[in-house]
Amino acid sequence: MKWLAALISCMVLSAPAFSREITPAERREKPHELSLRQYDAGLPACEDPAVLNNVAVNFENKERRFWNSTAQILGFEQVRQVAWRPWGLDYIPRRFCTGTVIVSDGYRHKVNFSIREDLGFIGVGWSTDSCVDGFDRSYAYAPHCKQAAP
Repeated sequence: MKWLAALISCMVLSAPAFSREITPAERREKPHELSLRQYDAGLPACEDPAVLNNVAVNFENKERRFWNSTAQILGFEQVRQVAWRPWGLDYIPRRFCTGTVIVSDGYRHKVNFSIREDLGFIGVGWSTDSCVDGFDRSYAYAPHCKQAAP
């Protein structure tokens, strides 16, 4: 009797899992009624000046407002994409990037950031979320900003 129960449980557990249908984010309706358009996955590239400016401005504002620091990003080097929609087509379109930043402290630091569609101010346009290694004082992306990458 125990053999039969073990055999049946092994068969059930080894059976292929039922998969769900994947609908790309561009072809589905957004969950809220105020949405006027669907996703289009038209995100700018990692090296786009507007993206890099957004990362630099957000870094400077965070440092000034929360840490009473005058640190600023002075430049970017070796910026490249590391992932595009790593979790699949049915999630909000995101582009993940990495590179090196020159900070006003005189050192080069690694930066990980993502560009996210329709997650800007009040859900309009794209926005960035970034982490500069050595400046993650709250350890939100610890260790060493790895949690800001996919």
